Amino acid sequence: MTQNHFIPFARPWIGDDEISAVSEVLASKWISTGPKTAEFERRFAEYVGAKHALAVSSCTAALHLSLVAAGIGEGDEVITTPYTFTATSEAIGYTGAKPVFVDIDPITLNIDVDKISEKLTPRTKAILPVHIAGAPCDMDALIDICEARNLVLIDDAAHAIPTDYKGRRIGSIGDLSVFSFYANKNLTTAEGGMITTNSDDYAKIIKPMRLHGLNKDSWARQSNRSVWYYQVESQGYKYNMADTQAAMGLCQLMKLNKQIEVRRKYIQIYQERLGKIPEIVTPPGETHYCHSWHLYIIQLRTDQLKISRDEFVEAMRDANIECSVHYIPLHLFPYYQERYGYREGDFPCAEAAFERVVSLPLHLDLTAQDIHTVVDTISEILS
Repeated sequence: MTQNHFIPFARPWIGDDEISAVSEVLASKWISTGPKTAEFERRFAEYVGAKHALAVSSCTAALHLSLVAAGIGEGDEVITTPYTFTATSEAIGYTGAKPVFVDIDPITLNIDVDKISEKLTPRTKAILPVHIAGAPCDMDALIDICEARNLVLIDDAAHAIPTDYKGRRIGSIGDLSVFSFYANKNLTTAEGGMITTNSDDYAKIIKPMRLHGLNKDSWARQSNRSVWYYQVESQGYKYNMADTQAAMGLCQLMKLNKQIEVRRKYIQIYQERLGKIPEIVTPPGETHYCHSWHLYIIQLRTDQLKISRDEFVEAMRDANIECSVHYIPLHLFPYYQERYGYREGDFPCAEAAFERVVSLPLHLDLTAQDIHTVVDTISEILS
């Protein structure tokens, strides 16, 4: 069953345009936050339909700044999902607030909005949903809950570029939205992130806070011929994006629609062929939204198989196909159990999904034949 051609799980789509753009910034000698970062912010805001976009060093930084700007602090509670990467909840901990987990929908893997009300308390200050794999959460229901309880809606859109929900891009709907540009994302700057908001107040708070609370960054001081003078106006952090990253991001943004077109072609192969295998549950089809397909997550009907999910992943690896698992529920980690008192069994849907899910290769270094090879290998393993 082993094939010679290794099929990696994820690879960034980097070409000559990105290399030239970064080289131009290096040659300019202005490589930190400057004109390219400002241009990237403008174009990203236009792309998602938000009034403001603020570039930062990572999605984790974006989460932290958004929570601080929303006034989240010691003793507060933030509703979120256990079914995500630790950064989502980690950033809540930075503020001294408590992440309050709500179980997931077993099909979409997103937070189950029908279970949120039972977790609300007088200490709840925000809801932080995660658009898993790029499929949007039920934003209408989340907005209704937030408006009724005067809560802030901060959506983790690390996977959701570009995701549409009922004709609007994710990034233009929540009070604050955060994006990741990590190396395996649909749009990458190697490391980096973005905050989008339609609120002038939030943007005014976040802009200086991402760079030490300074009222002017170095580029602004240089442009105004006032190189040395600045004021520290607020608590700040070292969360700014460099122009080298922004130059790469601008190239990635320009070809993002093309990338999604290719991803959709591969998704069609996966959906059509894997949908015929009874031991596999494929992701739900798009209805009122457009999926970004950052990840393609299948669920194995392990009760119908003679191998476990882990054995399946190992068998794929033996066949030179790299898969992954998204995610290990946060409440199963020692840290969250010791700090917040969570225990195995607290979120049965998240735990059940974790035992079944496999993320298959999906990126633009693949070919359609690679996708067929992945499916052929799966069929052979399961048979």
